Amino acid sequence: MPDTVLVVDFGAQYAQLIARRIREARVYSEIVPHDTSLDELLAHRPKGIVFSGGPESVYAGWAPTFDAAVYECGVPILGICYGAQLIVSQLGGEVARTGRGEFGRTALTRTAGSPLFADWSSRAESDVWMSHTDSITKVPQGFVSTGSSREAPVAAFEDAERRIYGVQFHPEVVHTERGQELLERFLFDICGALPTWTHTNIIESSVESIRNQVGGDRVVCALSGGVDSAVAAALVHKAVGDQLTCVFVDTGLMRAGEGDQVEETFLRQFQVDLVHVKAADRFFSVLEGVTDPEEKRKAIGETFIRVFEEVASAHNDARHLVQGTLYPDVIESGTGEAANIKSHHNVGGLPDDIEFELVEPLRLLFKDEVRAVGEELGLPEEIVWRQPFPGPGLAVRIIGEVTRQRAEILRAADAIVLEEIRRAGLYRELWQSFALLPVVRTVGVMGDGRTYAYPVVVRAVTSDDAMTADWARLPYDLLERMSTRIINEVDGVNRVALDITSKPPGTIEWE
Repeated sequence: MPDTVLVVDFGAQYAQLIARRIREARVYSEIVPHDTSLDELLAHRPKGIVFSGGPESVYAGWAPTFDAAVYECGVPILGICYGAQLIVSQLGGEVARTGRGEFGRTALTRTAGSPLFADWSSRAESDVWMSHTDSITKVPQGFVSTGSSREAPVAAFEDAERRIYGVQFHPEVVHTERGQELLERFLFDICGALPTWTHTNIIESSVESIRNQVGGDRVVCALSGGVDSAVAAALVHKAVGDQLTCVFVDTGLMRAGEGDQVEETFLRQFQVDLVHVKAADRFFSVLEGVTDPEEKRKAIGETFIRVFEEVASAHNDARHLVQGTLYPDVIESGTGEAANIKSHHNVGGLPDDIEFELVEPLRLLFKDEVRAVGEELGLPEEIVWRQPFPGPGLAVRIIGEVTRQRAEILRAADAIVLEEIRRAGLYRELWQSFALLPVVRTVGVMGDGRTYAYPVVVRAVTSDDAMTADWARLPYDLLERMSTRIINEVDGVNRVALDITSKPPGTIEWE
């Protein structure tokens, strides 16, 4: 197991970003909730611990905390924002409600030398990203202040002997000058972690874990055609070879050409045992009359599992089901401090009476790590760099009841959006770009007649990991071509709109 640095989550907006930044330094990082016991935390044998930020004040009666015995365990600790204030509060320093917070880009004045700032320029001031209301005004006994800002008398502090450090600002945010270097000094110089979290290491450890879990049993893999399930399938195939049967279920809710691409990659290129199940009638039946997004996801999740159980029964009673579950899927489905934003059909949407043992080799990976692993495994570029597609497919892009006719309309409109995005050379620059179909009707005029048809909404976002996203500023001429083509070529549509909502406050998908 590679060296591990744990991020203790106090409800931070950026907890996932901290973990990603640590992994970018090739050190494995995992997020644990603040109510994890100290014994459980130390059982991970961490090389270091990071206390995340959080939305609360240390003075709030409901504010999250952690076992103060952690400061005596000898493991280096870095507190960020709320995490820094918690360290000061628990060890006898002072955190004041000054009423003068700092938000956004702020000048940090370094007041003493520190191993955290070893890579920083010689000038005393640097730009950092702040987001706090309370301020640290006095460090605990044995600590020294190493930085301040206009509204934070203590913006950085440390007890080098005990290897406990804190910063009021957010080094994980790109707006902090040399923030990544600060994190790397903590990881390498203070924690002594080794940069062994590489793509080769991920593959080797995943293959070993899969073999240990599966043994000589048969395995079926839920193969959707997207990058996540494709990389999961390739990993399992590398681990157990012909023990694997991949199952592509045509739900009737897939993107245009999905089935052909899956067959070309896995049946012909990788020569994997592939079963193509045509189950559109079954999925449209269970979705009849369903409009609530959570009910859709759960209905689709259960139907997927029942189909896989039937396939497994016909393939020597496979006991294991491979899924391309990612770390953000787990987080968004509700774990630890993360609220249940939406149930992913392959996490929170699974039925209670599932008969499979799940194999989830990507469960601790972010999307960028998955793509890198896919390239290392030799998957074709059009699979590795395919934009994410929700497991429930077009069902959660039809805002209302799902019918076969609406799915056909949306599939045609979505194909045009993707074709124009590729033609404009923007496909790799965007995290996702797709069409949505709200189940409402709008009045229009085509030719000399009145129309009463569906609108289509275009959604395009940029992102690093889907935890946050910004709406993409697409060129007007591109939007015009999309709108003209969709209205002219897709029967049943008379209006095209653009979604300009970022995440937060919205999610990337509408359901």
